[in-house]
Amino acid sequence: MTDPLSGLPPSVMDAVRAHRGRSRNVGIVMIAVGVLAILFPLVFSVVAKVALGWVFLITGAVLLWHAVQSRGWRSGLLAGVIALMHLALGVYLAFFALTGLVGLTLLLGAVFLMQGVAEGMIAIQHRPEKGWGWLAVNGIVTLALGFLLIAGLPGTALWAVGVMLGVNFVSTGIAMMALSRV
Repeated sequence: MTDPLSGLPPSVMDAVRAHRGRSRNVGIVMIAVGVLAILFPLVFSVVAKVALGWVFLITGAVLLWHAVQSRGWRSGLLAGVIALMHLALGVYLAFFALTGLVGLTLLLGAVFLMQGVAEGMIAIQHRPEKGWGWLAVNGIVTLALGFLLIAGLPGTALWAVGVMLGVNFVSTGIAMMALSRV
């Protein structure tokens, strides 16, 4: 198997090597946090939902400030309505611990369904080429995940977001650890 980084310019490889200790440490932290998210998915699901709520609160506040400052603008009222929607969604997500998890899980399931269909179409487009079967399998798995998440609601809402975050953190940590060995 060839090294995927072998074609990079020497300056890039030198930069990667110069920061290998940091990459290793970040990888260790990502793996540890990922394992915790997998072991305690409800906690991490709620934390992710609350963090998203705060993002909407902040954007809502900024948009409301802009709408108030732009009172003379023809679309100022509509901008204010958008700001209030951001604020309402932010309050809902940030301050009501378990209620928004079902919606987030439904959204995650819907995204997986759409992604699975798109990946299946890509596989069909590449059918004569080597490796197209892996694309098809990935599309089928992603589609199945979407169906399972949605069919399992509301129960899947208690673990899905946290587990998905955990798996992502672990895989990112492994990649960072691999990068530190270059």
